Amino acid sequence: MSQAPAPVLKKSRASPFEAPRAVLFDAYGTLFDVYSVGLVAEQLFPGHGQALSVLWRDKQIEYTRLVTTSNHGAHYQPFWELTRAALVYAIKRVAATAEQTGASGQFDINFGPQIERLMNQYRHLSAFPENRQVLSELKARGIPTGILSNGDPAMLQLAVKSAGLSELLDHVISVDPIRKYKTHPEAYALGEQATGLSASLIAFVSCNAWDALAATWYGYQTLWVNRYHLPFEELGTQPTRTGSSLRDVLDFFPISTPN
Repeated sequence: MSQAPAPVLKKSRASPFEAPRAVLFDAYGTLFDVYSVGLVAEQLFPGHGQALSVLWRDKQIEYTRLVTTSNHGAHYQPFWELTRAALVYAIKRVAATAEQTGASGQFDINFGPQIERLMNQYRHLSAFPENRQVLSELKARGIPTGILSNGDPAMLQLAVKSAGLSELLDHVISVDPIRKYKTHPEAYALGEQATGLSASLIAFVSCNAWDALAATWYGYQTLWVNRYHLPFEELGTQPTRTGSSLRDVLDFFPISTPN
């Protein structure tokens, strides 16, 4: 997706909190570019790549909410399975004809190879270029770091390893053990449990506005990374800070200078 010039970092509200003692990052959309699949999608479905990647992401998040809130989570499926289901939906909606989607068997014949290629691409999403520098700087400043993600453990392990970030993260936290996706409060509570800190002493970083909002409601100090220059959610709450890249998390931890 094309990006306009980066805006100047601004504080969205005055923060009464003390400086956070740890940082947790959302993974998909924040550390890893979920729209980087668009190039492969365009190769496989010419003229539909960008629309397919956007719908795929939207439906993926919709499914996480659906299985979390329906029947007390009785329909939970791991994130990998929801990601595949969302991709199948997106292909049927955007790139396939009615004749090609009429029977599931025929659909699998027609689009099985494309589904597998795109799912494999999702295993190895592009990491945003500033990730390593920011995580290295946080480590140098003695700040514990981690991921708090909807992704299931195998997905996260592979994504972190592929991006070469394993040694820079103290925690890789998946919601899978509790079978509830963000924005459920129990998902955000996992960050407190892993770090041993209250949410008010943790900076939570997300590129997803809904995620930043829910984390703010939960009690985290939050940074919304507004990469695509979108309006924030109109529900009466703003994140602690808004920025344009992960580098803006470093503003939570100013380097003191000698007098």
